[in-house]
Amino acid sequence: MAASPSTASPLAPVTDDGLAACGRRVFEIEGQALAAVADRVGAEFAAACRLVLNASGRVVCTGMGKSGHVARKIAATLASTGTPAFFVHPGEAGHGDLGMVTDADVVLALSNSGESDEVLMLLPVLRRQGNPLIAMTGRPGSTLAREADIHLDVTVPAEACPLDLAPTSSTTAALAMGDALAVALLEARGFTADDFARSHPAGSLGRRLLLHITDVMHAGDDVPRIGADATVSQALVEITRKRLGMTAIVDGDGRLLGLYTDGDLRRSLDDAAVDLRATRIGDVMTRAPKTIGADALAVEAARMMETHKISGLLVVDTDNRVVGALNIHDLLRARVV
Repeated sequence: MAASPSTASPLAPVTDDGLAACGRRVFEIEGQALAAVADRVGAEFAAACRLVLNASGRVVCTGMGKSGHVARKIAATLASTGTPAFFVHPGEAGHGDLGMVTDADVVLALSNSGESDEVLMLLPVLRRQGNPLIAMTGRPGSTLAREADIHLDVTVPAEACPLDLAPTSSTTAALAMGDALAVALLEARGFTADDFARSHPAGSLGRRLLLHITDVMHAGDDVPRIGADATVSQALVEITRKRLGMTAIVDGDGRLLGLYTDGDLRRSLDDAAVDLRATRIGDVMTRAPKTIGADALAVEAARMMETHKISGLLVVDTDNRVVGALNIHDLLRARVV
């Protein structure tokens, strides 16, 4: 059977300038939408924040279709910024997932029309259980808006879609309102960067804020160190054996006297007066080298190495005893840099 001819209109000629202009229009329209919604952030928004702050349970986010995608992202943002939250699909909720919702939870329901059947179907059960309801819709007169304890109006002047069909400005506005809630709650709770890192231990921020020098440094017998009476050649053996590109020079009590690195060795080789087998390391070492404490953050070591253009650091205690050593490769392995 022959294929039916296409009924679609032929594509009009498209220029690069036309495509870029279309993209800019979307930013314009959505920017206007965000400005309109921002003007409505007031008493209802503050009431929603207080409702969540005073709740002993979690925030249960729900929504269908594109509103569901936004609700899922809002739940993730809330959870990562100090407000326990999770997403429940309204269709699945009616088939058992409502069992995850306790009477201590606050429900945040998203629906641009405010008439999504799957969401409205949950309202009697939530009311019977006593869950406070925050609605986020684009129609203040809708069923969901009327039934909610608090309504957050995310009505937009126009969708960015020229057909006024695909959710574009409306989903952007709802997403921004969710971010506004999360940030306002974050500030009200006194949530800090350290708190954020604890909930993101596998992320780059978590590593930067949670990893300390003690977590990445070499310690004990792995620390390169020699006495001040050792020769340059003995220092070379220690540097080679410990493979950190440097060695500490310490006194009899383990206190730091100086540092000798691969770079110092190259400079010694260029100096005809230096006899590797006879010259004392104490005569050619770098005195008062840069050091760091064991309790410092690993990211501080990275900052020091970058600032001073060095590739390694010795770790000392409060009595200036050498307790560890690390180099840039240790920070790279720990993904601090």
